[in-house]
Amino acid sequence: MHNFSWLRINAWCRRGGVLSALLLLGVMVSRPAAALPLFARQTGEACAACHTVYPELTHFGRMFKLNGYQLDNGRDIEMISDNGKQVLSLPAIPNLALFVMASYTQLKKALPDSQIPGAQSLNGAVDFPYQVSLLYGGKIAPHFGAFAQITYDNAGDTFNIDNTDFRFANTIVLPNKTPLAYGVSINNNPSVEDPYNTTPAFGFPYLPPETFVPSLAAPIVEAGQAYQAAGPVAYLLWNEQVYAAFGFYREARTGGVGNVITGNPGPIDSTSGAVLAGNNPYWRLAYEYDIDRYALMVGTYGLRFKLYPGNGLPLSGLTDNYTDVAEDFQFQFIGEKNTATLKGTYVKENQSLNASSAAGLANPSDWLSYATVDLTYWYERRVGFDLGFVNIHGSTDPTLYPSSPTQCTAGGGGTCGQNLGTPGVGGVYNIGVTNSANSNPTTDAAIAEVSYVPWLNVKFTFQYTHYTKFNGGTTNYDGVGRNASDNDTAFLYVWFAL
Repeated sequence: MHNFSWLRINAWCRRGGVLSALLLLGVMVSRPAAALPLFARQTGEACAACHTVYPELTHFGRMFKLNGYQLDNGRDIEMISDNGKQVLSLPAIPNLALFVMASYTQLKKALPDSQIPGAQSLNGAVDFPYQVSLLYGGKIAPHFGAFAQITYDNAGDTFNIDNTDFRFANTIVLPNKTPLAYGVSINNNPSVEDPYNTTPAFGFPYLPPETFVPSLAAPIVEAGQAYQAAGPVAYLLWNEQVYAAFGFYREARTGGVGNVITGNPGPIDSTSGAVLAGNNPYWRLAYEYDIDRYALMVGTYGLRFKLYPGNGLPLSGLTDNYTDVAEDFQFQFIGEKNTATLKGTYVKENQSLNASSAAGLANPSDWLSYATVDLTYWYERRVGFDLGFVNIHGSTDPTLYPSSPTQCTAGGGGTCGQNLGTPGVGGVYNIGVTNSANSNPTTDAAIAEVSYVPWLNVKFTFQYTHYTKFNGGTTNYDGVGRNASDNDTAFLYVWFAL
């Protein structure tokens, strides 16, 4: 790949009927397309210019994003003032797209029923639609563009603001003829402004299932404040090689959370949990080297967030402080028929849990580490394979990660817990699955994917996640008899864009 200059270019057989129905649906509603519709309608470029396969970006795609989504091949509605100044440049056709996903998910071992001792939850179901997203992207005005997404989530039966990035950007040419791009992104997810696929917002795994058993912990930067925080991030890009960004995030939740006393959307109070306190810094530094068809990036990013625990504790005084520092790399090859990307990220989080420890809810200090590495290969951008590993390790905390499973009484009415395990004395049953018998959050997983892309706006993917360790253990990790591999998850989905 040549280093483009932005200045120059501006029990599966039984389920065969279900799987066949999903495949047939994707073929019926899709149509051959030269590009993903959102930015293709604006730029006139094939999506292979910006993506290997969505959402992974090429060098050209990274430059398009950092320059404010400005490349325009369409007709604009313009207005010029009496003194010759342009006061309006509006795309004649809004750059809209619709993303639709349907899925099928199954755990290796079904979860126990939460109400009936000895019974199991339903294991294996179609999620249709899995998600539906309406997106707007591209040029809004000269030097001002956006990527905004509203998503309907079938699991929660809710509409939510998804990844949203409004940005101002411009480029100057330095005296030595080197381009310097600069801009400001206002967004709602730390790292969504980033041009690489190693950071959490658009990183591996690109689309995890919603039906899964959650592990106990992950660093804050790994989507811990996604869509709950918002703020500006200023950035510079020197010579299409050195990228540096710095910004702040503040608490951004209102709406459904609201204020209990007034009934108004805000401000939120102690009924909410994990509430950001004041301004919280985020930073990023990366270096990219491109030669022919290869691109290598090495970088670092991080944040320091202060949170009030809430959930009954006051939103004032002591805070829990999280400092995340990450190192990442990405090596990308883009050939005529073959593309391959090797990338990895390591995050170390130090936690000073002043507020939680004072309330007896955690150790005074803890730590977490998060590491992921994956290799993606695509042949003719039609058949793809991805193999990756995710490792979460952390300190032992008997209070934050309880070892004893919760208990509930059978026939007591209501939801007594997420899962029922072995029976106890007097009709009391132990609940396992989501706890840790040794109070440790360590979780290790391998994730494999195979994908087929008949058209560049239609994608079928089968993903399998295998756990070698879960919540600190390999066998009987919850003390109720569940093994790490029992949480293995098979996930089939179809994705298409209109």
